[in-house]
Amino acid sequence: MTTSLTPPARGIGAAPDSSTVFRSFFLGGFECSTHRVRDGRRLDMIAATRHDELALNDYQRLSAIGIRAARDGFRWHLVDRGGGRLGFSSALPLIRAARTTGVQVIWDLCHYGWPDDLDVLSPEFVDRFARFAGEAAGVVAAEVPGTPFFLPINEMGYLAWAGGDTGYLNPFLKWHDRALKRQLVRAAIAAMDAIWSVTPDARMVTVEPRTHLAPRHLDDPAHDRHREWECEVWDMLAGRFEPELGGSPRYLDIVGINYFPSNQFHPDGTQIEVEDPAYRPLRDILLEVAHRYGRPTFVGETCATGERRGPWLRYVAAEVRAARLAGAAVEGICLYPIVDHPGWDHGEPWEVGMWSYPDEQGRRAIHLDYAQQLRTEIAAQEDR
Repeated sequence: MTTSLTPPARGIGAAPDSSTVFRSFFLGGFECSTHRVRDGRRLDMIAATRHDELALNDYQRLSAIGIRAARDGFRWHLVDRGGGRLGFSSALPLIRAARTTGVQVIWDLCHYGWPDDLDVLSPEFVDRFARFAGEAAGVVAAEVPGTPFFLPINEMGYLAWAGGDTGYLNPFLKWHDRALKRQLVRAAIAAMDAIWSVTPDARMVTVEPRTHLAPRHLDDPAHDRHREWECEVWDMLAGRFEPELGGSPRYLDIVGINYFPSNQFHPDGTQIEVEDPAYRPLRDILLEVAHRYGRPTFVGETCATGERRGPWLRYVAAEVRAARLAGAAVEGICLYPIVDHPGWDHGEPWEVGMWSYPDEQGRRAIHLDYAQQLRTEIAAQEDR
């Protein structure tokens, strides 16, 4: 159920003081994909949702419901026009809106897309990305006080699979999963070094999907290989796997786990529902990652569609509480995406956010059931 009313000025609840990393335990994520799809179209989800126009209002909406931390993004292809020319006019309205409202932002620097003149597998890709990252860090540092947060490359493992193996995303390759993954890790490491040269206290976030492939039997090797394969990016960054890429523990700072209702499946590809005995509790996944790396973790992305939004948040929040009680340092839950956006492939509205597309006056309808569930979860965090 939605309404066109904007949230009340006092909000629906104060953010819990239960994260040692973020300003609020719940974060809002603005979809910022910029990749090209098969028909050649360049996606720009920040523009498609009008977040570029409405950033100040969007951040005010977050604050009004008790969210004081967010994920947002630079659009590298708009900043880097080639020939050594970098311009940050597309990012400044977002940065200044965050500063004005006091919302702490994790800045995605490459969310599936890059400038058209770059070959992602070339050495130039690493060099240009590092330069862009360093200058982006300087812009953020000049505009916003405090410790900056950056997410250099979103979902490197997924991008390597979708763009380098299945040919679903750019660069539309097949059988290049490992080469693309290695290149993205090199670029992320170079970007972190460039950022730290400008802002030595910057925090680095790496997010990857975590899925569960149900085993065919107790000792199913495919099940174990799948779990290890999903950890490769984190292991590369930490220097545990393929150390020649330059990884070390310093590059694995905050670990984000992206998790959705579709993240568990049987070997035949059918989805496992939460009620299925084969479903692996999210708390176990969180504990596994937290214990494997010993780093602060958070749910980097999570959402459901339509009327499932509120119940899904209730499930995820309960599992996070259970994981925290069992000793996992889970520092937050990012509701991602926080506003509805068009689907990548078909462009039809995807109802996944706390708020809808804006109307002609820039007003977004709030999903009341989802908002009420958030209020309940904030209260539960405060009561702990």
